[in-house]
Amino acid sequence: MKFDRFRSLAAVLPVIIAAPLLLGAADPPAWTRPQAPFPIAGPITYVGSEGIAAYLIKTNVGAILVDGTLAENAGMIARNIAATGVRLRDVKLILVTHAHFDHAAGVAALKRATGARVVAGARDVRALETGIPPGETSYGVIRFPKVHVDRGVRDGDKVTLGNVTLTVRATPGHTPGCTTWTMRIPATPRALDVVFPCSVSVAGNRLIGNSAYPGIVADYRRSIAMLGTLHADIVLPSHPELADVIARGKRRKAGDAAAFVDPTLLPKIVAKARTAFDADLAKQAR
Repeated sequence: MKFDRFRSLAAVLPVIIAAPLLLGAADPPAWTRPQAPFPIAGPITYVGSEGIAAYLIKTNVGAILVDGTLAENAGMIARNIAATGVRLRDVKLILVTHAHFDHAAGVAALKRATGARVVAGARDVRALETGIPPGETSYGVIRFPKVHVDRGVRDGDKVTLGNVTLTVRATPGHTPGCTTWTMRIPATPRALDVVFPCSVSVAGNRLIGNSAYPGIVADYRRSIAMLGTLHADIVLPSHPELADVIARGKRRKAGDAAAFVDPTLLPKIVAKARTAFDADLAKQAR
């Protein structure tokens, strides 16, 4: 019942709101700007902020949340989940793309609120469980609330809840355990392939002399190449602007059922990422 759903939400919100604030002074205001949830395609709904994505996938036995964004966004994500008609206790899995504060800091509070199992790339488990991001960067260390990871996954693993299965594609580089999630939506006239790509941006990572992550350059190159082999009808990145997710959501809400369908998008994203990576590597090598 609706009353029970919101009573449940009211009970857990104080716990979520108490999560520590980790937003940096230079972070974009859109990262914490509220965004009403909107449908994407099939069982997938956007439940993140305007500037950082979180996706809810409904199944016949509960729901899956992809990413938790910032710690201070956890309450907003919980409200967005409730607004879709899903009770927090029915969120059974939280999938993490990678162990950086802007995508993982809210996971601990959301795990407490939902009781969900957390699933992440095996090479990011230590970072998530210590709250210390992996590798070396030009901006130092931005910690986040540590969270227990119930399952560490590797390339090719599958995660299933009810009638939905996601496949793990390891895309290390941005972090060692950076994980791209893929799934298929049954649709007419044909099924739709969905890719939740982990970031392959450099974003301050040290590419030269990174003693904490000596294989970072090779990992980036392999991951960019692998993403280039994937077919995606729908691309849902952790930073929504990379795929115009918010604008597409407005079109979807206005009645364009195919607003998110764009098989040309992932190749464009990969090409830009490859060019940007090569430029960053050359700059750091000077």
